[in-house]
Amino acid sequence: MTNKGILLFGGTFDPIHNGHLIIARSAAEKLRVERVVLIPSANPPHKNHSSLTPIRHRLAMTRLAAAGSELFEVSDCELNRPGPSFTLDTVRHFREQNGPNVPLYWLVGGDTIKELACWYKVEQLVDECTIVTAGRPGCDMEVDFGVFRGKLSDEQIARLKQFILETPLVDISATQIRSRVRHDLTISDLTPPAVRDYIIENKLYKT
Repeated sequence: MTNKGILLFGGTFDPIHNGHLIIARSAAEKLRVERVVLIPSANPPHKNHSSLTPIRHRLAMTRLAAAGSELFEVSDCELNRPGPSFTLDTVRHFREQNGPNVPLYWLVGGDTIKELACWYKVEQLVDECTIVTAGRPGCDMEVDFGVFRGKLSDEQIARLKQFILETPLVDISATQIRSRVRHDLTISDLTPPAVRDYIIENKLYKT
């Protein structure tokens, strides 16, 4: 039975790679959702903006990665909003679009859940969507949920624990890809072919 919910997956996607797509697809299958929305972050509040590739390139690569897929689609909603790209604002955008009854899930990596306590208005975020954590197969998530005490209720913390999913361990990172491009090494097995071609054609990550 299919869940009519939407899995939202935000990130810098600098660049988007096969690891992102494999993990998102696995989470979507476990949640039984029909749609995964990839959301390139325009102004991530916890990143050094000067080191990011311009958003037009990151958005273009994300669209190329999703092209032709029945599961993936891309949203540019954060590009049209001034100021920091807070997850809560993005979730509220999709809530307005889809109404009150559609389940909204927000996918984070196992490393990100540890930083969640510092996110903007996290106590509201965890009520307005379901935070889904991509965990490593066969490994316990070493998260000190005590950091949420005083910010989240016991019920909210229990919900975070409930939605830690086992997803494939894919050893690919955007940092690794950028380094390989700088050193003229192949990235053919790390990104979709269209993304690889875009990186080469636009001379991204060479300096």
